[in-house]
Amino acid sequence: MIPIKLDIQGLYSYQEKQTIDFGQLTAAGIFGIFGAVGSGKSSILEGILLALYGSTERLSDRGEKNSMVNLQSDQLLIQFEFKAGKNNAQIYVARYATKRNTKNFDELKPADHTFYKKTADQLNPISLRAEQIIGMKKEHFKQTVIIPQGKFREFIDLTPGPRAEMMKELFGLERFDLAGKTGKLLKIAKENKIRLETILNSLAEITEEKLSEKKNTFKEISELLGNLEKEFKKTENAYQHQKVIKDKFQLLQNFRNEWHHLQSSVPDIEHKKQQWKSYQTAKTHLEPLWRQIKEEQKDKEKLQVSVINCRRFKDTYRLEIEKLTKEEAEIKKTADERPKREAKIRDLKKVLEAQPLLKAQKEAAQQIEILKPSVESLKTSLLSIHSEIHKLEAESEKLNLPDSSQLSEFKSTAKEWERLEIQLSKNRETLHVYEKNSHQLKREIEEIKLALPDTYPNFQAWQSAQEEAIRKQEDIRDHLVQKQGLASHASLLRPGEACPLCGALDHPNPLLPSGGKEALEKQVQSIKIEKNRLEGIYSHIQNINEKNIRLEGIQKNLSERNQELDTYQKQVSDIKSHLSEQGIHSIEALKKSVNEADSAIMKNQKSLQLIKTLRKKYEEEKALLESKEKNLQVFEQQVLEYRAKILAKREEITDQEFSRGYFGKDTSTIQSVIQSVLKDMQDTANKLDSKQKVLIDTRAKESTNLANLATYEDLETKTSHKILELEKKMEKLVVHYGFKNLDEVTSLLNDPGDIEKADLEIRKFEDRLLIVNSKIKDLEGEEGVIHFKMKDFEALHADLQEQQGQLEITRKNFTLLDQEIHSIQSQWLEKQKVNKEFILLESRETYLKELERLFKGSGFVKYVSTIYLKELCNTANLRFLKLTKNSLSLEIDDNNIFWVTDYLNGGKKRLLKTLSGGQTFQASLCLALALAEKVKSLNHADQSFFFLDEGFGALDRNSLRVVFETLKALRHENRIVGIISHVEELQQEIEVFAQIELDPQRGSQINYSYQ
Repeated sequence: MIPIKLDIQGLYSYQEKQTIDFGQLTAAGIFGIFGAVGSGKSSILEGILLALYGSTERLSDRGEKNSMVNLQSDQLLIQFEFKAGKNNAQIYVARYATKRNTKNFDELKPADHTFYKKTADQLNPISLRAEQIIGMKKEHFKQTVIIPQGKFREFIDLTPGPRAEMMKELFGLERFDLAGKTGKLLKIAKENKIRLETILNSLAEITEEKLSEKKNTFKEISELLGNLEKEFKKTENAYQHQKVIKDKFQLLQNFRNEWHHLQSSVPDIEHKKQQWKSYQTAKTHLEPLWRQIKEEQKDKEKLQVSVINCRRFKDTYRLEIEKLTKEEAEIKKTADERPKREAKIRDLKKVLEAQPLLKAQKEAAQQIEILKPSVESLKTSLLSIHSEIHKLEAESEKLNLPDSSQLSEFKSTAKEWERLEIQLSKNRETLHVYEKNSHQLKREIEEIKLALPDTYPNFQAWQSAQEEAIRKQEDIRDHLVQKQGLASHASLLRPGEACPLCGALDHPNPLLPSGGKEALEKQVQSIKIEKNRLEGIYSHIQNINEKNIRLEGIQKNLSERNQELDTYQKQVSDIKSHLSEQGIHSIEALKKSVNEADSAIMKNQKSLQLIKTLRKKYEEEKALLESKEKNLQVFEQQVLEYRAKILAKREEITDQEFSRGYFGKDTSTIQSVIQSVLKDMQDTANKLDSKQKVLIDTRAKESTNLANLATYEDLETKTSHKILELEKKMEKLVVHYGFKNLDEVTSLLNDPGDIEKADLEIRKFEDRLLIVNSKIKDLEGEEGVIHFKMKDFEALHADLQEQQGQLEITRKNFTLLDQEIHSIQSQWLEKQKVNKEFILLESRETYLKELERLFKGSGFVKYVSTIYLKELCNTANLRFLKLTKNSLSLEIDDNNIFWVTDYLNGGKKRLLKTLSGGQTFQASLCLALALAEKVKSLNHADQSFFFLDEGFGALDRNSLRVVFETLKALRHENRIVGIISHVEELQQEIEVFAQIELDPQRGSQINYSYQ
């Protein structure tokens, strides 16, 4: 991570917005941030941490964040632009902003914490957080990139567990945490072993002998099936031949029955032939004249209907003309009154013109009535507000306000006192928990030691003895395996033939295989029991080691917490001593004093705010009063003008009596009356015109109807004479063609469908008679049909079914046996395959158990972490030896505890904690630089950044010079170092720096050495 620019406003002493441009600072390789104590130097690092991780170093996230906002500011804004990612190729912007709650000064609104990726001049919002962008947590960032004040030696002071955890997270050592993966593999191996054992148990009955037996049975059934199929085929062919003859015999019987049925229908067919002949005669010679008579009769009926209608319409038209003539006279009388009605409409329109003026006059009068009380009320209110302002100003002058600096000091002291009391309570609770856990661990260690047999001094000796016992058991097992393998070949030895192993011709005492397998299985089981016992020993050793490490950590924490408890108690005592001088002897009295001062200030602020609000309200109501008085004058003038205009409109109306009643009605009613009258006048004119047209049309229709009546009566008479002539002609033709009467002819011609249907039946009958006669002759001529016997056919069918049943049973047995053989073959192959897998799986399970024991409790990760820490020490020693003039070097043991090799005392080792303050600073600096270098290589960056706050006060002049020379040398390693300090010697050595000054009015201000 390389900083580019930091905008900071409202944080601690930064009242105004200040921008720290790191461009020229970082270009120098080493730069400084200098200023007096309390000027705001460390707040720069606080701002960077707040922008990246949303929290500061000094204050907790809960309950204390409100104190980081400048007391003269309403908001806090941090914007940090920096490079990060692989080779620091990407530019990111982190922004943190929050505001005070306007209703509660000590409360902050939820912060807006966002990140952006900068592309060209555009900022694109991203969802990544600082952990993903920079690649480390806040705690690790404070130990490798930015080291805040008082946190320089934090990495050294870490206990082995957290230090290993830090290395694991920084360098991704979780990839070496193989315990979980090994456990999963072992679990899978055990599950697969159980699965394979289950499969082998289910295949226990599958043997080679069983497979051979099934194959022999299959061969016998195959030969039997072949013989049965040949015999069945022969019987089936004879049956199929007889079945064809049977079908033809049944067909012959059917045709004979049909022939007898056809012969019985011959008389009926002859009768239908006679009917068909009569129908043809009537259709040919009589139907045309018959149809002509029917058409003339229809025409006569139509003419009769027309005559009746014309006679009825003759009377209807006469009555309608009389009615229309009367209605025309009435409508004409109403139409003659039109001029009088038009004059009334003109008067109503004048009334309409006066209506808006009346309405406007009324509205203006209403506004006057509304405004008068409002004006009086405003005058009264102004007098009341003016009196209230004078009263509040007098009360404000009487208030005795406290000193702001003293109040601020009391507030901060109260918070610090309360925080210390909370810390004291937490420390006491933590000490109680640590003491309880320490006693519990000691009891657990003693309980584990009870499992150690009296014959061994410790668990390691027991472990060695158990491992030796297992090796002896495995030697016995290997001997039995070898013996069993030789015994399996003993059956191949023949007297007089050479042994394939040693070449001897005599075999006096060959090995016998009996009992060897049981002994081997018993020995394997015995080894398994011993290994399980060894695993229990490993578990005891591991538990004791883990509990001892935990006990050591708890005891160290107890010591640290006791020191912290003493520190907190001393701080509380100092606060009480300081406050007692001012007459305050308890935290409750201090809070009461702060609350009283706050109450006075709040009361004064509320009073001033209320006076400001009342003055604003006074001016607003005064302006409103002037506006309403002006509006009142305007409405009074409007009332007078509308009254004159209404009087002029009344004088233009001709019929005053008629119009008087409409002045009180609304506009819509008057317009409705006008529209109704106009519509009635127009409707009357339209009705008159319509009646006259209808009268003319009705008279014309009457004339047409009288002419049609005469025509229809004449045509009816002529049609009647023609029908009589045709009927006489028809009677002569009926007699001529041999019909009894006209009814017989009519019956035939009215229903021709039955006659035509009878003709179709006649033709079908004759065709079928010929076909049946031909089929009978053909079937009687075929061989075997006439002499067919059903008993012989049924006996043949029974033989066929019996043979088919035997064949199906044999085929079913053949198929089942074939499937069973295939199944046994498949299961036999599977059994051999599973058996091989089972042997391999047993071996894999043994190896995985051993690996699980090695990886248990993150042991491998701790081992790799120790390697990384040793490399870190080697890198740090390159500088530490130089800083200590080759008198000291750093080492780390297998438990991740730092030691120092003292070459001035014969190379003896002592704990790093025994170093002086200056030496501890040197060691911390070297380790921090080495750790930063490792992180730099991890991120594939060609340049890295290191920021250090304070830490130089414990060094003498010579040590300070050596440290500074070391830091300047980092420029050649493409490293950037920033130093925050008030040490004057450093300010004289560093040429490029930013100077922080605290202005009493404007807060912290930033200047640069190159400006």
